[in-house]
Amino acid sequence: MRLLALATVLPALLFGAAAAHAHAQLDHASPRVGGTVAPAPRTVSLWFTEKLEPAFSTIEVTNAAGARVEQGRARLGGDRTVLQVGLKPLPPGTYSVHWRVLSVDSHVTEGRFSFQVGQ
Repeated sequence: MRLLALATVLPALLFGAAAAHAHAQLDHASPRVGGTVAPAPRTVSLWFTEKLEPAFSTIEVTNAAGARVEQGRARLGGDRTVLQVGLKPLPPGTYSVHWRVLSVDSHVTEGRFSFQVGQ
């Protein structure tokens, strides 16, 4: 009986874990997550663990008042794992980045982080 239960559960654990790692997750960002930069960046660049679908991958950057400060649409670079968006000139302050991406495996992931411009 235990052998049957193990034979049923083991493949689900193995394949379920593999599928969970296949989603595009944020690897690192520039500006850094929670970082402070001076001078103000001209772009936000996000590196992901999987290739992305460009038509369904976005970055929204807002200031402390909630106004959007990105310039243009997000675009893919490199091997389709880097998503970038240009920024308007940013005065000192705190900025929020919200990203939402569709990986080539058809899974959507999203997240938020902030960075600061200043000394």
